[in-house]
Amino acid sequence: MNIFGKSLSEYVSFDMGFLILILVVGLARLGLSLAGVPNATVKFVSLTILLLLGLIYFSIRVHTSGFGSYKQLLPVLALTVILANLIVVSGIVLAMVTGKDNIFSAPEYSGGGDGKTWGHVAGHVIVMVVGPFVLWGIGSLIMLVTKKLTGGRQPKIGSAGA
Repeated sequence: MNIFGKSLSEYVSFDMGFLILILVVGLARLGLSLAGVPNATVKFVSLTILLLLGLIYFSIRVHTSGFGSYKQLLPVLALTVILANLIVVSGIVLAMVTGKDNIFSAPEYSGGGDGKTWGHVAGHVIVMVVGPFVLWGIGSLIMLVTKKLTGGRQPKIGSAGA
């Protein structure tokens, strides 16, 4: 399957280190919560902050590495948003099945109400679809600045410095 001239495996390879980091942070967040660490502490193990750092990193790196441009940025960001939200959805479903809140279903982190609902799950599914486009819009502005600062030069993949 090709997406904007690259295979899904190329995008996954480009994203791999960050995807592993999202998985580690997301599972650590859930694990700490399930282990009884107070949510006020667990909140500092943040997928949101990680996604924002990834937004900045990939918005610069997609261009400077020669991987691509604006359209290649969208699938790169989509993979990170989808993985992070799959972890969140898993935590919500786990809370629904066990009847015990965790960091992903606790009222203070799920809009103030009961976070153990299919509506909450649906909200994160919507974020998986809409979120990448929002981040892509912001990331495109970051990439535009990056291109201006680098004079629009993009190294060829496989060339020195790439």
